[in-house]
Amino acid sequence: MYTKRIFPISVVLKWTRRHILLFLFLGAIPVILYDVLQLKWLHAPWLPLGVLGTAVAFIIGFKNNASYDRLWEARKIWGGIVNASRSWTIMVKDFITNDHTFSNLSDEDLQSIKKELVHRHVAWLTALRYQLRAERPWEMHIKQQRSNMEFRDSKYQVLEESVPLENAIKPYLDTSDFREVFAKGNKASQILGIQSRRLKDLMEAGLIEDFRHMEMMNMLVEFYDLQGKSERIKNFPYPRQFATLNYIFVWVFILFLPYGMMQEFDAFGTTIFELLNQHEHQVSWIHRGQEFMAKHFVWFTVPFSALISWVFHTMEIIGENTENPFEGGPNDVPITDLSRGIEIDIRQLIDDTNIPKPYTWQNDIIM
Repeated sequence: MYTKRIFPISVVLKWTRRHILLFLFLGAIPVILYDVLQLKWLHAPWLPLGVLGTAVAFIIGFKNNASYDRLWEARKIWGGIVNASRSWTIMVKDFITNDHTFSNLSDEDLQSIKKELVHRHVAWLTALRYQLRAERPWEMHIKQQRSNMEFRDSKYQVLEESVPLENAIKPYLDTSDFREVFAKGNKASQILGIQSRRLKDLMEAGLIEDFRHMEMMNMLVEFYDLQGKSERIKNFPYPRQFATLNYIFVWVFILFLPYGMMQEFDAFGTTIFELLNQHEHQVSWIHRGQEFMAKHFVWFTVPFSALISWVFHTMEIIGENTENPFEGGPNDVPITDLSRGIEIDIRQLIDDTNIPKPYTWQNDIIM
């Protein structure tokens, strides 16, 4: 997806509000046991927790780097598709001529052939993005997390989930090609196969000579290569053993965090209380309030443990929501918008008509 501007902190807080409440609750339980029920033994030393937190931070950083690498590689692949599509269209526009044909075709017939090849390429883009938007078992966390689905339902719509592939691709293929493509499994690959067969027919008819045919075939090979790279990212997830263990380690740290912080805040409160009573002074309501706060300073464990837990957990779920760049999340590669942009660009290059308009923004998000 594309975003017009950086999401404000209010959106992030709304997205994670349920976890924030959970972290406050998890921080309050040990403090109640420690301060109200006077279970002073109920704490953990901070040193091992600090070591654990450092290890978890490294693990989260490694996962987020790997997730970002997958996202950035996917974006580079689709950048290659954009450039290769323009190159293909220029070849279609300039290579198909009457220079070597046995019987000259009219300008209208040549334009019809060029339009056929370009439209079939748009069909390939459409089939590819639909294949990349198809759900995989490891991508289900997007729909399983209630906050993600609330955000999707209120902010944007994934076009591939609302418009059937048949309806999206039919305007770009004739009846015979349409039937052939939908009789096979990998529809994007079949469309490129039809393009290759069509180029052979054009060469035999003399509309393109050997060298031009070879150059255009090289472009089809490039499209196959870019499609394969996209499918590699789509069909091979971030290793589940790493993702599962990362999640477990984060929650182990979150659960033990308030037990390690309580004694530190309690000791700090004791120091404040001693400083307040070192010298004789007139007792006032301000002094009593300060003493009360010092005696119960351990309660600051709740907001601070919730804050640290929120940071660790939010970074974990950011990595989780970034590792699959084609699943339809708000931070994915905007392949729907890129496909429409390519279609507009290449159809204008051949002076086509009835060119569609770019997709509009939905709540500052575009697919």
